[in-house]
Amino acid sequence: MTFTIINSELCNKIQMVNKVVNSKNVLPILDNIIFSVADGILTLKASDSENTLQTQLTPSESSGEASFAVNAKNITEAVKNIQQDMEVTFEYDESSASVKVSYFSGLFSLPADCADEFPVTPQLNDNPISFSITDNILLGNIGRTLFATAQDELRPVMNGIFFDLTADCLAVVASDGHHLIRNKVLTIMAEKVGETAKTGSFILPKRPAAVLKAILSKTGEQVTISFNERNIEIRTENFTLTSRLIEGRYPNYNSVIPLNNQNIMKVNRLDMLSALKRVSPFSNESSNLIRMHVENNVLQLDAQDYDFSKTAVEKVPCEYDGQPITIGFKGVSVMELLQNMNSLEVEAQMADPSRAALFLPVDQPEGEDILMLQMPMLIND
Repeated sequence: MTFTIINSELCNKIQMVNKVVNSKNVLPILDNIIFSVADGILTLKASDSENTLQTQLTPSESSGEASFAVNAKNITEAVKNIQQDMEVTFEYDESSASVKVSYFSGLFSLPADCADEFPVTPQLNDNPISFSITDNILLGNIGRTLFATAQDELRPVMNGIFFDLTADCLAVVASDGHHLIRNKVLTIMAEKVGETAKTGSFILPKRPAAVLKAILSKTGEQVTISFNERNIEIRTENFTLTSRLIEGRYPNYNSVIPLNNQNIMKVNRLDMLSALKRVSPFSNESSNLIRMHVENNVLQLDAQDYDFSKTAVEKVPCEYDGQPITIGFKGVSVMELLQNMNSLEVEAQMADPSRAALFLPVDQPEGEDILMLQMPMLIND
């Protein structure tokens, strides 16, 4: 079997599927990328046993049909150093279990393993729940929530991004116990079958979420997501990612969001972020506690580390409606929230120093509702 293809096209696809290959695998076959040619189409596939990513491209020439496995690291290093606009030709010899790759100025040969040993990609049942979302919206929601996922061995459900498809919207949620991110995509809702909405939810692990963050484009292309209780398939024109889901029940995220927060502050997001970056190095190294005092349209940020005689104070102008309040936060956590917003201004809603504060972008993305919750820290006078 042989096929010829432009190296830039091949290189991009190899680098894409290589993102799911682990550096260390229990099964040796998982160190490889599977090359399959059928009906004039080249399919590349890689897996870490939990996640399988495959993509397709069309060779300029091909003859014969076959599948073989090539070490992912070897083939990636080899093709990326060949001139990108050059054609490369693969010749697979099943009898010698090798593949020869030739190009204008040279050639190289690699051992090729049997593709039959590769794990079978799990198939969804006949009636999965499905919805479509544009790649830019999906990418934005993953980017805003991935940082807030936990690393908790006792509660694995917290270690992923929760997608909650309801009759009203799609909610994308993540929490590590210190902060909670809830994004609502108001333009996506469960499909109705008769009078009943086909609702559902799933918890996407960090690994496939990080892969999606790396390979999704921002072109407005439609992404089709289909899932059942155990697996998910995410399909675009460029790739198909199949992953095993985190099983378990996600906590009721709406129940922890405080209502009737009477103290409202609006502040320039970048001004507040810059001030936090300046005072944070002066906070206690173990707690990173930042005191936030708001009164008379002034936000004052204080950091102290008495062990090393360090203090810092910054004042930032703001708009404030409410009673004077002093509340403590972990500086790094608040900076993460602000860095994952795009709005020029941010609104902070607070009730009292012992209750969680809400941070919302003043300018919400069209068709979306973003809410970020931050738990306070105890201030010792």
